[in-house]
Amino acid sequence: MSHFLGEFDCKLDAKGRMMIPSNLKKQLPEAEREGLVINRGFEKHLVVYTKKEWDIITDELSKLNQYEKKTREFIRYFTRGATELTLDAANRVLFPKSLMDYAGIQSEVVLSCQFNKIEVWAKEAYDSQLDNEPENFSNLAEEVMGNAGRKSDV
Repeated sequence: MSHFLGEFDCKLDAKGRMMIPSNLKKQLPEAEREGLVINRGFEKHLVVYTKKEWDIITDELSKLNQYEKKTREFIRYFTRGATELTLDAANRVLFPKSLMDYAGIQSEVVLSCQFNKIEVWAKEAYDSQLDNEPENFSNLAEEVMGNAGRKSDV
């Protein structure tokens, strides 16, 4: 599994195409061959996965009980708008207009790498989110990670 690293400020051209930054492109050697998938994020942003990672996710989804209404709704909303991206000769990808509208993306975006995915945020939304950093980040780290790696005493 690939873990991506970095944060990149990018601009889209008038047609909604974005050039993949060279430092990120180096982390995506299979992208030209296998492609990428872009999808809605849980907040108002987009998420890019390698095709291989997307296949792992959809394989997990296919194992869920689709006779349950909540499961069907989750799958429907999670996969809504999922689109394959291909790199053109200039290492650009074209973002679907419907997904750009969903995320409020105009021309400036931030690519934020997180483990196996790349979040795509409208620059203003990303900056606004980071301006709302918890007052005490140390407390949040302790709450989220404090018991990580420890076995429970069950």
